[in-house]
Amino acid sequence: MTVLLVVAKAPVPGAVKTRLCPPATPRRAARIAAAALRDTLDAVTDTAGVTPVLALAGRFADGVRAAELTTATAGWTVLPQRGADLADRLVNAHADVADAWPGRPVLQIGMDTPQLTPKRLAAAVRTLTDPATDAVLGRAEDGGWWALGLRDPRQAALLRAVPMSTADTGRLTLAALAGAGVRVAALPVLRDVDGWADALAVAASSPRGRFALEVAGLRRTLLVGGRR
Repeated sequence: MTVLLVVAKAPVPGAVKTRLCPPATPRRAARIAAAALRDTLDAVTDTAGVTPVLALAGRFADGVRAAELTTATAGWTVLPQRGADLADRLVNAHADVADAWPGRPVLQIGMDTPQLTPKRLAAAVRTLTDPATDAVLGRAEDGGWWALGLRDPRQAALLRAVPMSTADTGRLTLAALAGAGVRVAALPVLRDVDGWADALAVAASSPRGRFALEVAGLRRTLLVGGRR
């Protein structure tokens, strides 16, 4: 059974989705982040035949929607993130899963693609478990990536040589995997949420989710000339 690993931050005002400020306030940005995370958790929960795991930076208790997110992850394994930077935290999260579930493939996503659906996640899992594939990579429109799946999660150590959060991260991740002889299959390219334009576009593509509702609420607030 594939482990579906979500790497996320607790939605603490001032610590998440800071590129939404402005137009959002730090608290409103945290509410949007919480909605994105909740949509992601729901998609994973509704994906059949996977083991859900959350690698969390921070504590839900310190952020918004704490009770809601705690309830949404009931039955999940929740691991603390470890490491000095993003690459280190990703590598360690994969290693922690490999220790807990030896021999299982891992599909890792984040909280910036709330448009994900169980159908799309199940398709990614099927691609990852194809005998002709060692890994899957879902590139993002901004040059990064939204998903990394590895049949051997310890190969995530290759990420230590890849600069994170740049316009070349996706390309360099693919190059690092290919250079190590890893057979990589491509997943669909998605837009992830960094700035306000991204939030509007992603909300429009998935208008029924909690994320879209939070974005719509901020839009209404802006139209009447306020920020909360």
